[in-house]
Amino acid sequence: MAMRTLKGPGIFLAQFIGDTPPFDSLDGIAAWVASLGYRGVQLPTLDPRFLDLSLAAESQDYCDEIKGRLAAYGLEITELSTHIQGQLVAVHPAYDALFDGFAPLPLRGNPSARQAWAVEEMRKAAIASRRLGLSAHASFSGALAWPYVYPWPQRPAGLIDTAFTELAARWRPLLDAFDTEGVDLCYELHPGEDLHDGVSFERFLESVGHHPRCKILYDPSHFVLQQLDYLGFIETYAERIAAFHVKDAEFNPSSRQGVYGGYSGWPERAGRFRSLGDGQVDFRSIFSKLARIGFSGWAVLEWECALKDAETGAREGAEFIRHHIIPVTNAAFDDFAATQTDQSTIDTMLGLRR
Repeated sequence: MAMRTLKGPGIFLAQFIGDTPPFDSLDGIAAWVASLGYRGVQLPTLDPRFLDLSLAAESQDYCDEIKGRLAAYGLEITELSTHIQGQLVAVHPAYDALFDGFAPLPLRGNPSARQAWAVEEMRKAAIASRRLGLSAHASFSGALAWPYVYPWPQRPAGLIDTAFTELAARWRPLLDAFDTEGVDLCYELHPGEDLHDGVSFERFLESVGHHPRCKILYDPSHFVLQQLDYLGFIETYAERIAAFHVKDAEFNPSSRQGVYGGYSGWPERAGRFRSLGDGQVDFRSIFSKLARIGFSGWAVLEWECALKDAETGAREGAEFIRHHIIPVTNAAFDDFAATQTDQSTIDTMLGLRR
């Protein structure tokens, strides 16, 4: 697999959008992130101030306008994000009240209408991604089995199989829709989603017939909190990684708490997200491995920190990512010592007599 230079730095805008300048408009936030040194933005799709998803799915002119406005600041779109809509494709009833807050007001209290809306949003996102010239899309899988993640009380036979069969039935037509548009659908493997680690992703992948558009958004922070080998993960799933969130985390267990966190708030948890460089993630090795497997997508900051100010994290994050991107070489370091040989010389070197 040929080595590639990652693109970046990029930044996911979801955590920065607000109601005061420069965070309340596309041009305002674009000028701000460009001033910090970012070259790409991952766009959420729920706020029409930044992207009108319905219009983007209908109008090439609108998509060209969005691209042009960002290009004026030296920016590209890395991916569109439908994390919220993807979450609502599959919601266990235990979470209905909580996730209703993510749905349009007229759909709240109506799970079937909420889910139908989410599915249509995903279809629009596939078309919009193609119109914007994107090759990858970021989302969540949603969850039907998550309330049963810990096997107590003992799970009845068939419970998890049935959940994944249903999850696959909901997503397979959407994967086909993304395939029609030539876009990879990248699931962020995240606790709270049925797809939260390698094994759960493999189960889903099998259920959707190893669909070629079923890909992974790699975010090592979620694996630190699960105590998963996030470096080995890159090698194991190299062919399926098609998007990358650069997010730091730390896990500091004590005699009082561990992975589950004792219901503590984020600052008090053993596992918590941190700004880039403040946590425990070995990004030097991550960027090396991604370059080695030929990942050519964007390195996108997702800022979530329990301690540091967001604007500080964004400012530091651009330089952090730029420092870690490896411009890959097209030559071997010892090419200077290479010699021209023919087969006869090689045979002689090996002591072969033909």
